[in-house]
Amino acid sequence: MTKRRNFTDTFKAKVALEALRGDKTVQQIAAKHHLHPTQVSTWKRQAVEGLSGVFTDKSKKSGVQDSDVKDLHAKIGRLAMENDFLSQGLDR
Repeated sequence: MTKRRNFTDTFKAKVALEALRGDKTVQQIAAKHHLHPTQVSTWKRQAVEGLSGVFTDKSKKSGVQDSDVKDLHAKIGRLAMENDFLSQGLDR
């Protein structure tokens, strides 16, 4: 059984960018990099889908994260209080 190969993000981006250029076919790119054509197509599709994230407003992302962080801190506080209360009951 062969070992599964792991590729770096930069390598994936390089192959996807080469596929997006359209100079060569997917089959030619796959042969050049010793990959399966389906893998090249998948990376190309992921690159196209991820492009919209490059141009999103970072302030919108941080606003969503701030509310999530506040909710998580509140939950941590509740759980800490419950743990303290229950551990006091076990000491008796």
